[in-house]
Amino acid sequence: MVKHKCFISFKVEDKAYKEKIQRNESIEMIDKSLNEPINSDDPDYVMQKIRNDNLKDSSVTIFLIGNFSAETLGEKEQYYIKKELQASLYHSLNHGRNGILGIVLPSMYSQIYKGQYTCSICGNIHNYICINDNTTIKEFSANYYIQKDHTSCAWFEDQRYCVLAKWNDFILDPNSFINAAWEKRNEDIVKRITVYPK
Repeated sequence: MVKHKCFISFKVEDKAYKEKIQRNESIEMIDKSLNEPINSDDPDYVMQKIRNDNLKDSSVTIFLIGNFSAETLGEKEQYYIKKELQASLYHSLNHGRNGILGIVLPSMYSQIYKGQYTCSICGNIHNYICINDNTTIKEFSANYYIQKDHTSCAWFEDQRYCVLAKWNDFILDPNSFINAAWEKRNEDIVKRITVYPK
């Protein structure tokens, strides 16, 4: 399997999970993550350094979704992870967009995975996955549940840009999830990405 260049976006409270990924020798990736804090109090400068030194040379962003990843915590609190995902989603002449892999950490399972329900429209059984402002930032949720041109009663895998996995599932087969996120970059769904959701 090809090694993909991966950037890990995380909240400091979830650093232990980032380090577990980095230490896992079975994961076929080239780590492009920021590992040492940038010595500056200017958030714009810090973000520019992250874009130029880390994100620019990556093709998959692994976003750790933990207790501190919600949009409702506020713009200031989420500044870096929001900017990291925006930079990952943006396609420019200097950098193609990254695939996005959201990994739900165990503390968030019960808040995100709510079981199944019978759809009142189609009569089929769907999984109820709670990806919204209370669980994650908009940059992820808007590209997991893409609203633009969506007409069916549920979202299927080809109708999402972001890939989602539970931590336990990811650890069992990390390379397949990373590869799935990488492959999304060349699918038709890229035409419906929202880089700066409101």
